[in-house]
Amino acid sequence: MDTDALIESLVSDLRPVPRRAVGTRLALGIAAGAVVAVALIVLTIGINPDLAEVATRYPFWVKWSYSLSLGVLALAAVRRLARPGSRLPHWLWLLGLPVAMLAGIGIYEMSRVPSSQWLAMWLGKTWMICPWLVLTLAMPIFIGLLWSFRRLAPTDLRAAGAVAGLAAGAIAATLYCLHCPEMSAIFVLTWYTLGIALAASLGALVGPRLLRW
Repeated sequence: MDTDALIESLVSDLRPVPRRAVGTRLALGIAAGAVVAVALIVLTIGINPDLAEVATRYPFWVKWSYSLSLGVLALAAVRRLARPGSRLPHWLWLLGLPVAMLAGIGIYEMSRVPSSQWLAMWLGKTWMICPWLVLTLAMPIFIGLLWSFRRLAPTDLRAAGAVAGLAAGAIAATLYCLHCPEMSAIFVLTWYTLGIALAASLGALVGPRLLRW
C-alpha cells in the first residue's frame, strides 16, 4: 500500500466534530457535578432557612458574584486547555480583578465598624469548616470535568487540572452560598478563596495522572 492509499484508508471513516462539541461536553460534566453538589447541600448541611430574606441584601450578591466571576473565567480557561497544544491564556490575570474588588469592599466594611469587631468579621462562625465544605462540594464538579476531559485532548495536563479544580471550587463556592450564613466580605475573601485554592491545588496535583490519554 502506498502512502496516499494508507492516508486515505485512515481518514475514510472520519466525521467532522460538531462545532460546539467541547462546550457541550464540558457543560454536561459541570451540570452533573453541580446536581450532586446541590444534593449534598440539601441532604447534609441544608439550605439556609433565611435564604429568601438574605438574598435581598447586597452582601449575598457580593459573595455570589465573586465566586461566580471566578468560575466563569476559570471555565473559559478550561475550555481552551481542553484542546491539544493549548497553554494557559494570557488573560488569566483577570482573576485578580474580583479578588481586588472584594478586598476593597472588605476594607470599606471594616472601616465602618470599630476595630474590636474586625476579628469577628474575619472569622465569622464557620471559618474552620468553610474551606473544607467548599472543597468537598467541588469534588463532584471536578469529577464531572474529568469525565468531560476523557473525550477531549488536553496536553498541558497540570495546567488543565489546576484550572479544572479552580473552576470546580468556584462553582462549588457559588452553590455553597445557598447554605452559608456569613456576610462579611473579608470572610468570603479569606475562606471562600482558600477553599477554591485548595481545589485548584488538588487539580494541579492529580491532573497529570488522571488526564493522561
